[in-house]
Amino acid sequence: QVQLVQSGGGSVQSGGSLRLSCAASGSAYSTYCMGWFRQDPGKERMGIASIDLGGKTNYADFVKGRFTVSQDFAKNILYLQMNDLKSDDTAMYFCAAFSPPYNYCSGSLAPGEYPYWGQGTQVTVSS
Repeated sequence: QVQLVQSGGGSVQSGGSLRLSCAASGSAYSTYCMGWFRQDPGKERMGIASIDLGGKTNYADFVKGRFTVSQDFAKNILYLQMNDLKSDDTAMYFCAAFSPPYNYCSGSLAPGEYPYWGQGTQVTVSS
């Protein structure tokens, strides 16, 4: 089992940048598929980006070209670099992990596939 602790986030003006971090502990981090999600109040959680065991990434269309997911296996940390932020990006952001069958992550952005979650961090973008 993996435990995820998030940091980063905060408030920024439109067009600005933020970086979120997600530190993993517990089971071997390198064996997990990782993802970033966000949720607006009263709405369903949606997938933003995922990264597989080999570093292959997948992004939701609305963040492509602006957000970058990466990971540091030496430090067991997952990152989400967010550039050119817009007011629509305001939300609670979550990192998540799942242990894939047959080491295949599939680039999933479906929240239901991820049983392990960080505590969430608020990102607020003002126009």
